[in-house]
Amino acid sequence: MNKLIIGLGNPGTKYQKTRHNLGFLVLDAMSSAFKINKKLEAAIAKKDNVILVKPLTFMNESGRAVIKVAKYYKVSLKNIIIIHDDKDLDFGTLRIKTSGSAAGHNGIKSIIENLKTETFTRCRLGVKNTLVEKMDTADFVLANFSSSEQKQLSAFITNIIEAINTWLIAGPQKAMNLHNKKSTLS
Repeated sequence: MNKLIIGLGNPGTKYQKTRHNLGFLVLDAMSSAFKINKKLEAAIAKKDNVILVKPLTFMNESGRAVIKVAKYYKVSLKNIIIIHDDKDLDFGTLRIKTSGSAAGHNGIKSIIENLKTETFTRCRLGVKNTLVEKMDTADFVLANFSSSEQKQLSAFITNIIEAINTWLIAGPQKAMNLHNKKSTLS
């Protein structure tokens, strides 16, 4: 039974180290063996029954690639987790949830529209800092991490991967119980 781990981000070097690409950064830490699949509009790395997916569409069209990959690999919704940045959670915080609205995240909005449901697991990754209130949302999420955040990024990504592995092995409820806390960095 295949499981999809889908990290959200924007393609191209311009966005590589931005807050909005945290989903891509997590998947890059999990594998360096991504291969481009133009038909599925995604970069894919596969190991056993776990398929890592980076949509090659821009963030606001992520759902197009997600639905193609899910259909191609015949993966049910309960075996999909979406990894994405969340400007409403403090940097270093992660929250796993199994349903809900897009809460203003255009990538999640696109996925909901394409899957025709809000019921899929997502791992929300906090990127909020003091600048979020002073900047336009798009400018904030498309900016690079601050120097202090960059110093903590590796530890944050390690904690995210641990939460994803819990989801893979024990399911969403166990992952939520173990990993939904104030900050993974404290």
